[in-house]
Amino acid sequence: MWQTFGMTRDDAPEPIYLISPSGPVAPDGRLERALENLRALGFAPALDTAAHRRHQRFAGTDAQRAAAFSRAAAQPARTVMITRGGYGLTRLLPRLDYTALARAGKRWVGFSDFTAFHLAMLARAKAVTWAGPALLDDFAGESPDAVDEITLGTFREATSGALEMLGFRCGGPAGVEARGTLWGGNLAIVCALLGTPWFPKVDGGILFLEDVNELPYRVERMLSQLLHAGVIERQSAVLLGRFNGYRLGERDHGYDMPAVVKWLRASTRTPVLTGLPFGHAAPKLTLPHGARVALATEGRTCWLVLDEHHHHADETPRRRR
Repeated sequence: MWQTFGMTRDDAPEPIYLISPSGPVAPDGRLERALENLRALGFAPALDTAAHRRHQRFAGTDAQRAAAFSRAAAQPARTVMITRGGYGLTRLLPRLDYTALARAGKRWVGFSDFTAFHLAMLARAKAVTWAGPALLDDFAGESPDAVDEITLGTFREATSGALEMLGFRCGGPAGVEARGTLWGGNLAIVCALLGTPWFPKVDGGILFLEDVNELPYRVERMLSQLLHAGVIERQSAVLLGRFNGYRLGERDHGYDMPAVVKWLRASTRTPVLTGLPFGHAAPKLTLPHGARVALATEGRTCWLVLDEHHHHADETPRRRR
């Protein structure tokens, strides 16, 4: 189950500028198909000049990939989205001017390795960015109809400035109410930045986490790091998204992700909720990373309400189901 509450907007194509800050784009036709799908869905994508480059396992050298952020900041498009994740953005963090990137007023959208940018923008510029889809992961289906409806719907409302509220099925304690900064992303990247200048100091926040291809014991080890560092205890709530792509081994003996969640709940007073539609699979919500939100559980539904400054009060609310 999912719901969003937003506001009506005009149907003009939304410009999107696309960059490759991490792994390279494979020359297999998926890129052009994803661009065609975006156009058919009413967007106006523009590809950065260096998006096709390749250097070792990266989409260009560190200098080339860092320069793409400056080019994106100078574009007329309000939305900047990554082509794909992979690895390499942590190498760029010392090179980026976060104050200038925040002043550009862009909606920076991505996930996975892009978590490093989300965290750094929050830590260094207190800027809101958007944890959401990537071009190849979410828009490269065989046709526009193959794009996940939930992923598309929340992305469309976020990029138009219309997103007000998100609701989804959740598991965990009942009667949870919290208000704080929504932050987090890929668990491995969150842990990798712990103790660095690019790790935000968030107290009373709502921490969301996901990961892929990580065995449950490795997920628990990373959660333990956040727990022992005091990060989880300082939050008002923890939202767990998808932890998929792993296969249990003979040594696990049934030790799976539900066992990890049970352990985490027994180890902290912070409410731990599961079921957030976010991670390396569809559907994928588009979440305002670094924004203050209100969280409330009602039965088995979790609601995230965006603060008023993320939309215009003079527009008429609408409901999408």
